[in-house]
Amino acid sequence: MLYFARLLGYEEENLLWSLMGLLHDLDYEMFLEEHCVETKEILKKENINPELIRAIMSHYGMCSDTKPELVMEKVLYATDELTVLIGTTVLMCSSKSTIDFEVVIREKEFKDKKFAEGCSRNVIQDGENMLGWKLDYLHT
Repeated sequence: MLYFARLLGYEEENLLWSLMGLLHDLDYEMFLEEHCVETKEILKKENINPELIRAIMSHYGMCSDTKPELVMEKVLYATDELTVLIGTTVLMCSSKSTIDFEVVIREKEFKDKKFAEGCSRNVIQDGENMLGWKLDYLHT
């Protein structure tokens, strides 16, 4: 998220973008069926910025009706699922590390439903459409 904040000219909001990237899956492993809902409650108790809470709620449409509106929200929406593809690709590399990994998600892998089966290509494409981007730009 910090990379995209800088790339898109939101340097003044680096902290907000970074926190969103770090906190958006806060409840994912413990509350899979209520993902985002529990995060909202946890963050409210900690008096976290409502803008940040709203942004986090917007990133996962399966558990929240909050739609991404801000650029920051749309970027997270699109990139969250894309990380599943990237993670799967990294695991296929001999080093199994992102340190020496060059991200190249080819259209072939993107279209192959068996490659990173848990990744919703529709969510990525919806995010691309919201931003007016293409996959090759999104994963650069």
